[in-house]
Amino acid sequence: MPPHSLVLSFIGACLLWVGWFGFNAGSALASNGLATSAFVATHFAAAAATIGWLGAEWATRGRPSALGAISGAVAGLVAITPASGFVAPMPALVIGLAGGVGCFLMVTFVKGLFGYDDALDAFGVHGAGGTIGALLTGVFAARTVNAVFHDPQGRPLPVGLLDGNASQVGYQLVGIATAWGFALVGTILALKITDLLVGVRATEEQEIEGLDLTEHGEEAYNLEM
Repeated sequence: MPPHSLVLSFIGACLLWVGWFGFNAGSALASNGLATSAFVATHFAAAAATIGWLGAEWATRGRPSALGAISGAVAGLVAITPASGFVAPMPALVIGLAGGVGCFLMVTFVKGLFGYDDALDAFGVHGAGGTIGALLTGVFAARTVNAVFHDPQGRPLPVGLLDGNASQVGYQLVGIATAWGFALVGTILALKITDLLVGVRATEEQEIEGLDLTEHGEEAYNLEM
């Protein structure tokens, strides 16, 4: 279901893009080189993911779209978040590109293949994008960006796979599996409790009439004279 206002959707994506700098770069808790690195990585990844989504859309649908561009940007912002404080600009481009194409495939093909409900594509973009980014963090994290590991003498040790620490990919997989399990169990419990108390699904009649009217008795646009 397309957004009712593509202009407002585009503005929202631009606000997200700018706000994400405070989220990622601000996590350094200081105005320093690490914050600058995270800022640049965030920007590069979002731009690459936008291009990746548009390219995939163009290849499969024959034309790119503004909605696809902003969806790709959000996918890139999500994907780079686990890695923003640990990777250089060029790996950030790779992560963003992978996030854009991967999330496009999740939203357009995988969701249709399995038929699950994901009205806002939260799982297809945030779930898949976060998973891609977390996994690739274990590949591209570098001690030259953020030396998080040291030997007893205080010398920096390799961080990611390409930096010489292959085991980090395994640690990332454990973290991803833990996050997936926590989210899955928590979501099922929340949905079951909600379903028992007030119900989860709307009826077909309510969907046709619109939930603004059936739930709140009002609508955004009153077209009656």
